[in-house]
Amino acid sequence: MGQSLFEKVWNAHAVKSLSNGQTQLLIGTHLIHEVTSPQAFGMLRDLGLKVKFPHRTFATVDHIVPTDRQEEPFEDPLADAMIRELRANCAEFGITYFDLGSGHQGIVHVVGPEQGITQPGTTIACGDSHTATHGAFGAIAFGIGTTQIRDVLATQTMAMSKPKVRRINVDGDLGPGVYAKDVILHIIKLLGAKGGIGYAYEYGGTVFDNFSMEERMTVCNMSIEGGARCGYVNPDDKTYAYLKGRPYSPQGDAWDAAVAGWKAMASDADSVYDDVVNIDASDIAPSVTWGTSPDHGIFIGESIPDPAQAATEEQRISIEDALAYMKLGAGQPIKGTPIDVAFIGSCTNGRLSDFRETAKYLKGHKVAAGVKAIAVPGSQIVAHLCEQEGLDQVFRDAGFEWRAAGCSMCLAMNPDKLIGDQLCASSSNRNFKGRQGSPVGRTILMSPVMVAAAAVRGEVSDAREVFGI
Repeated sequence: MGQSLFEKVWNAHAVKSLSNGQTQLLIGTHLIHEVTSPQAFGMLRDLGLKVKFPHRTFATVDHIVPTDRQEEPFEDPLADAMIRELRANCAEFGITYFDLGSGHQGIVHVVGPEQGITQPGTTIACGDSHTATHGAFGAIAFGIGTTQIRDVLATQTMAMSKPKVRRINVDGDLGPGVYAKDVILHIIKLLGAKGGIGYAYEYGGTVFDNFSMEERMTVCNMSIEGGARCGYVNPDDKTYAYLKGRPYSPQGDAWDAAVAGWKAMASDADSVYDDVVNIDASDIAPSVTWGTSPDHGIFIGESIPDPAQAATEEQRISIEDALAYMKLGAGQPIKGTPIDVAFIGSCTNGRLSDFRETAKYLKGHKVAAGVKAIAVPGSQIVAHLCEQEGLDQVFRDAGFEWRAAGCSMCLAMNPDKLIGDQLCASSSNRNFKGRQGSPVGRTILMSPVMVAAAAVRGEVSDAREVFGI
């Protein structure tokens, strides 16, 4: 019987079985940032411990970084304290740190792949829920909490319960204007925000075969929004081509040996899964959320759900609560909903290909009066490449603010926040209550091109109609 990549990677990194049924798992690569690591370093000091393998840990600053003015000291004293603490911890424990002045700083889930730190067949952990992004490379990548960060720093291992594996096949051809973001929003809508609890998701089928690495990253990034512990795609020639020559990728003879090992880690053709879901790509249309959970999703041509038509009492209450918060009417078309803010960026959709694709359609258009639109590259390297190609000027000419790299308005642990009950068309990953910085701020998730269409029209719009896609 064949094995899935998950099974192979898990077994290769299992140190021992614990009495509580969990596995002590070796973590091949540890990524840290300024928000969840300070307490973990404090615990190490309290215990008189060092970082076990500092060369396996990499740090960057992303969540609290201002994207408009990055001169230090930061205006926010807490943010300033956080970046200084991260610098001090990395210096003390000998950890590689991509600081603001390095030219390599950015969102941790953008920096890891572009540096070649993210590699197939390994385990990756980070104190951030969207660590699943790295699964696009055939890695098993988990978001972890502060005590687990401490454990990984001190021992390079952590205790985990082994999830089941669900294979999700998406086959066929995607229609015009349908992107990776639409694919994952559709998957989450079908399976539910809790549907992946207890599972790792393996994505496959012709759509994923055809996806670029950055498109695969978008889908894997939001696996956690579907409740999965992680999500991954088997490595292939696109994976190896993306990684070749990057700073932390194997070089010379070591490269050929690494690729051979990575190929061996891919799921066997006769792998057996705990569950299999098959989706027809032609069924997917440009998608947006209407509520306060990522599974509150509909196609752009559909209407907002009516709680009176809910299948269960629990669903009825959930829909009523979401509509009250979002200030949307049951049964109304989502298209035409006025927006106040448009945000393109985040670890979901802040990469070079996102800005290229959006600029292709945005060129020659203008942001609607009264809409605040910001474009935030996921890393300094992404920003540099965009600026080399003149993409930043396309956004500026259209009326977007072109910002410096950071998490920005995805979670608003920085000055980029919604004000009052502003409604934001966002390319980020979460539409929770208060997610974008205001306790009553409202978020509608969509692809970057759809965000651009909303910005141009001043309302939730079908990009296929706005841009003639």
